[in-house]
Amino acid sequence: MLKKIFRVTYEYTAITFGSLLVALSLNLFLVPNKIAAGGFSGIATVVYYVSHYKLPVGMTMLALNIPAFILGVRTIGVDFGVKSVYGTVILSVLTDITTFVQCVTYDKLLASLFGGALMGIGLAIVLLFGATTGGTEMLAKIIHKYISFISVGQILLGLDVAVIVLASVVFKNYELGLWAVLTLFACSKLIDAILEGVNFAKALIIISDKSDIIAEKILKELDRGVTALHGVGMWTKTEKNVLLCVVKRHEVSRVKNLVKSIDQRAFVILTDVREVLGEGFSV
Repeated sequence: MLKKIFRVTYEYTAITFGSLLVALSLNLFLVPNKIAAGGFSGIATVVYYVSHYKLPVGMTMLALNIPAFILGVRTIGVDFGVKSVYGTVILSVLTDITTFVQCVTYDKLLASLFGGALMGIGLAIVLLFGATTGGTEMLAKIIHKYISFISVGQILLGLDVAVIVLASVVFKNYELGLWAVLTLFACSKLIDAILEGVNFAKALIIISDKSDIIAEKILKELDRGVTALHGVGMWTKTEKNVLLCVVKRHEVSRVKNLVKSIDQRAFVILTDVREVLGEGFSV
C-alpha cells in the first residue's frame, strides 16, 4: 500500500513539474511575444490580447478544454483518465499562477526556440507518466470520428496551422506565424527526442557454444527473456543455438560482462531497438 502511494505521488509530482515547464514556456517566452504556436494555448494567447479585460491565458485554456472534454465523452466515449484531467487543470492553474515571472527575451528567434524547447520538455514529461494536457488533441479525435480517412495526426496539424493563421491575421503580423511554426518544430523535436530516447532498448544476438548456460544466467540474474533461434555455421556446418535478448540500455553492460565471464569467444551483436512492446517494456 505504501509503495503504491509513493508511486502515485511520484507520478503526479512529475506531471505537475512537466505542466509547470509548459506554463513557464508560455509566460517566459511565448505569450509576451505574441507567439501563438497552435493548440488551445495559441487561441488563449490571441484572446488575451484582443479581449478588453486581458482574460487570463490559463483560465481561457481551461474554458476551452471543458466543452471539448464533454463533447468528446458524448461523441466518442473517450476514457480520459484522472491523470489527463489533472494535467489539463493543473496546467491552466500554473499558467495563471506564474504570470508574475518576467519575459526572458523579446527576441523572436530566441523566444521561439527556447519557448518551444521548454514546452516540448514539459509535454514529454507529462506524456511519459501517462497524462496529457488536453488541448486540440481532443478536437482532432472528435473530427476523426466523422472523417476517418484523415489521421488524427494530420487533423491535429491542420488545427494547429489554423490557429497559427488565425493569430497572424488577428495580430496583422504574418512573421509571428512563421515564428510560431518554428516553435512547433522545436517543441515536437524535443518531445520525440525525450520519448524515443527513454524508450530506446538494445537487442543482443549472442552466438556461443555455451548458449544454454548464458541463457540461464540472463533469465535468472537479469530477469530478462531469451529466445533461442536455430542456427548453422556455414563454414563449419555446426548447428548451434543463437540467442536473441532485448534489454534496456542500462542493462547492456551487465549482459556483456555476463557473456564474457562464461565464454570469452562468444560472438555478440549489439543493435538499437526503436520500440519494444511486451512484458517488461512499453505496451
